[in-house]
Amino acid sequence: MRPKKNSKKDLNRNRSLYFLIGLTLVMLLTYTALEWKTYDNYPEYVEELDQVDELIDEIPPVIDIKLPPPPMPIIPDIIEIKENEEEIIETIIESTETNQTEEVIAVSDIIIEEVPEDLEINIIAVEEKPVFPGCENEKDKLACFQKMMGKHIVKNFRYPELQKVLGVQGKVFVKFIIQKDGTIGNVQMRGPDKGLEKEAARIISKLPKMKPGKQGGKAVKVPFSIPITFKLQ
Repeated sequence: MRPKKNSKKDLNRNRSLYFLIGLTLVMLLTYTALEWKTYDNYPEYVEELDQVDELIDEIPPVIDIKLPPPPMPIIPDIIEIKENEEEIIETIIESTETNQTEEVIAVSDIIIEEVPEDLEINIIAVEEKPVFPGCENEKDKLACFQKMMGKHIVKNFRYPELQKVLGVQGKVFVKFIIQKDGTIGNVQMRGPDKGLEKEAARIISKLPKMKPGKQGGKAVKVPFSIPITFKLQ
């Protein structure tokens, strides 16, 4: 059975109108959603809390203290000048220079102070420096001594194997005394490692016998210090 159509009723006749109405409603809802605002609820306004703190700078009162004026000096009416009754003995400075007419007093006894037996004098201050073998004819005995010491250390230097493997290096400060007979004694070391100190002591023990230093014509003990550097290449 075929459906019947009413020629007077056309459903597509108001189609554009319905579309515009729907579109307008959608745009209105969108605009309302975008412009919708909400506010937080705050408690009621309290006038008592709306007060401005007034800061009052307290200025200490100024106390004016009036001091009495200084006393006026008392000036005597008459100034008396008294003569000095005590006699002043003038000091006479006599010349200490001698002339040909004065007799020169002979000195009977001259006391010579002896040098102590265990006296130690630094190598710079001692009158006669210790002489390293080979420096006998040099003018500057101290410079030659230091030069020969450096050559001796380089010649006898040997890096300890264990310290070489471990990478131990540093300076060993050595102090020794050149005895009155020219031998080396009282060797002291201070370094970063016992093995390096032992090697420094071995180098110093190989020093040759020297001519001792002298003070007042007598042999004395002369201390000497030198650093030995152990550095890996």
